[in-house]
Amino acid sequence: MLYIIIAILIFGVLVATHELGHFATAKLLGVKVNEFAVGMGPALLKKQKGETLYSLRVLPIGGFCALEGDDAESADPRAFGKAAWWKKIVILCAGALMNFVTGVVIMAVLYAPATGFRVEVYGGPLEGYGTENCGLLAGDRFLSVDGHRVLVYGNARFYLDRAGETIDFVVERNGERVELKDVHLPYQERTDENGNYTRLRGMTMTAAADPANLFDKLGYAWNTAIDFVRVVWISLGDLVSGAVGLRDLSGPVGIVNMMGEVSSQAPTVADALWNLSYLAALIAVNLAVMNLLPLPALDGGRVFFLLLNGVIYGLFRKKIDARYEGYVHLAGLAALMFLMLAVTLSDVGKLFGR
Repeated sequence: MLYIIIAILIFGVLVATHELGHFATAKLLGVKVNEFAVGMGPALLKKQKGETLYSLRVLPIGGFCALEGDDAESADPRAFGKAAWWKKIVILCAGALMNFVTGVVIMAVLYAPATGFRVEVYGGPLEGYGTENCGLLAGDRFLSVDGHRVLVYGNARFYLDRAGETIDFVVERNGERVELKDVHLPYQERTDENGNYTRLRGMTMTAAADPANLFDKLGYAWNTAIDFVRVVWISLGDLVSGAVGLRDLSGPVGIVNMMGEVSSQAPTVADALWNLSYLAALIAVNLAVMNLLPLPALDGGRVFFLLLNGVIYGLFRKKIDARYEGYVHLAGLAALMFLMLAVTLSDVGKLFGR
C-alpha cells in the first residue's frame, strides 16, 4: 500500500510538472496567468501574489495552469489568445518539454552511482542454423540493428526480435565502424513458460562493460530518454496496426498498480525506490510524447491548429473560425474521456482477474 501511495504521488507530481512548464514559459513571455495550482479539487492553501493566485489543492493527482483568455475571449492585451503565434506554440510545447527533461534528470540521478554500462556483443553462431559465415565476428559490438541505433543495453536483442530473417547491422569491430548488409539470420519462434514471445536466432549474444565518467552517464541518461520515446512510438504503431488491443493498454489505475507491484517485488527498499524512479522517468517521457500528438484537446492538437491556421491565412487570408476549432477540441476531449473510461474499466477488471 505504501508503494501504491508513492506511485500516486509520483503520477501527480509528473502532471503538475507538465503544468509548471506552461506556467514558467507563460510568465517568461508575458502572458497573464490567473492561477497556478498543484493538485486538484478544493483548495487547501491559497496565496495571491501579483496577478496570479497560487493554490495547493486536496487531491494530489496533478494540477493546472489557468491562462487568461485560454478558454474564452478576453479583452486583456496579455491574454493567451492575443499572444503571438510563436509564443502560443512555445507555451503549449513547454509542458511536454518539461516532462521530457524530468525524465532525463531522473535517469541521470539513477545512473550517478554507476561505474560503467553494459554493451551487447556478438558471441558467435549457433549450430544448425547455417549462420557460421553470416559476416558477424565474435566480439562485434552492435551499434545499429535493422536500421535502429543501439542506444542502451537491450536494444540489440529487442530489435532482433522484431526483425525478419535478413537484417542490416552496423557494428564496432576492433575500434572501427563496420556496416553489414542483408545478413541472413533465421529464427525459431518460441513462447516461454511465462507466455513471453521470442525469436531464437542462430546466434549468441554476450555483454561487455565499458567504464563511465560523468559525461558518459549524462549521455546514457539522454539515450535512455530517447529510447523511451522510441518505445512509445513503437507501442502506438502496434496499437494502430492491431498488434495490441484495448486490453493491452493501461491508464492511471493500471500504471499505479504496476508501479506498486514492481516495487513490492523488489528485494530491498533501495531496489524498490530505484524501480519506482525508473518507471517515473518512463511515464514522464510517455506523457511528453502523448501530449504532443496532433490530436484534438491535446497540446499537440492545439499546435496543429495554430500551424494550420498559419498556412490557411498565408494562402487565403482567412482563418478557421474559433468556434469550429472549439467544437473539434470538445469532440476530441469527449473521445479521450471515453477512451480513458474504457481503459480504466479494463484496468479495474484486470485487478479483479477479469
